[in-house]
Amino acid sequence: MTQTAYRAQLLTFREDPAHAADGAVYEADCLLIVEDGKVVTAGAYASVRDQLAADATIHTMRDKLIVPGFIDSHIHYPQTDMIASPAPGLLPWLNTYTFPTERGFENPQIARETASFFIDELLACGTTTALVYCTVHKQSADAFFTESETRDLRMVAGKVLMDRNCPEFLRDTAQSGYDDSAELIARWHGHGRQHYALTPRFAPTSTEAQLEACSTLAQQHQDVFIQTHVAENTDEIKWVESLFPRRHRSYLDIYDHYGLLRRRAVYGHCIHLDDTDRQRMAETGAVASHCPTSNLFLGSGLFDFEKAGASNMPVAMATDVGGGTSFSMLQTMGTAHKIARLTGHHLTATRMFWLATTGAARVLELDDKIGTLAAGSDADFVVLDPAATPLLARRTSRTESLEELLFAFALLGDDRAVFETYAAGKRVHARDTRKTAKLELAA
Repeated sequence: MTQTAYRAQLLTFREDPAHAADGAVYEADCLLIVEDGKVVTAGAYASVRDQLAADATIHTMRDKLIVPGFIDSHIHYPQTDMIASPAPGLLPWLNTYTFPTERGFENPQIARETASFFIDELLACGTTTALVYCTVHKQSADAFFTESETRDLRMVAGKVLMDRNCPEFLRDTAQSGYDDSAELIARWHGHGRQHYALTPRFAPTSTEAQLEACSTLAQQHQDVFIQTHVAENTDEIKWVESLFPRRHRSYLDIYDHYGLLRRRAVYGHCIHLDDTDRQRMAETGAVASHCPTSNLFLGSGLFDFEKAGASNMPVAMATDVGGGTSFSMLQTMGTAHKIARLTGHHLTATRMFWLATTGAARVLELDDKIGTLAAGSDADFVVLDPAATPLLARRTSRTESLEELLFAFALLGDDRAVFETYAAGKRVHARDTRKTAKLELAA
């Protein structure tokens, strides 16, 4: 196939900037060469231009910044239509808005339409990979994967498992949840760029029998993902303590008891953990998914980056829509920075970009495919515009370092800063085209 090349600024990473001063790699004049959906090479223009094919198509946008596609490690696609719903806390919010909304996903048409809109929003915000919660309905997962496969995206998703403490209309059983999950794994995991995640919603909505069934599936399929919630809210923790009669050291220890702490296991929130919990996550490779806008919206608490770092607990970032209040990973970064400041930690913009790209890919064991723009990896990337808004343009025109530039994107940016998004080498979002389409629709 014909090569396509992009001449722009480029940000990639060698290592976590928190541990390596040269962890971030910035090229002011870069050439990214793509062929057949894969990266051929990326580097300084003067160094790699000789690798261009004679008939290559070159897109020049030297005032823009290319970064690996953003990775959202925790998000609920069925909650798209209930984002920004008022409630006094997590548990009332679930009962008043979440569960009634999810009921509609027994209708495949609602699932398909919502999945399409949801993915449009992700791509508009530069998110090319996400770990997605569906509903308890098997057809909700099929609808999401079908939409993702149609667009050739690399996504991770799973049918929610819930067999207690939820409305009857959203309840499965240990056996039906096992059967549905096994069927979906066979149909979707490793199919093209799709990955399956075993998805018990959280311990309070799964019986011990269901957690045992989930454990059995996890043992049978060592490379599938696992996703759930833990230690998000103090009322939730009290509820968990009352529901599990066995003696467990902590909320996290319940999942550990069922063999659900391992690599590729992603735990949303992880706010109210103790040092032993954090050490256990570090030992097993389980990932803490930090959801800053959701934590503030629901008043759940403040994630502690200092303690997470001290334990070497793997961490990624997430929007957690619809508890989260934005699909934008840039806005999520900005909120993460503010939360870190409240705990006495300075979270740099360079590290936030790492956590949303290469760092996430690494802890999810997908860095051979995404998050790096290394030769042979998937050509999933975002083109950011430092002049997307008058204020952003004014600020970035005065930046004097990479950190200042990235900090401006994180604190002032949103979907408007995403000029284009590419997945498997194809442009899947263009900001100006989308704007025109909306205006035409309004007319």
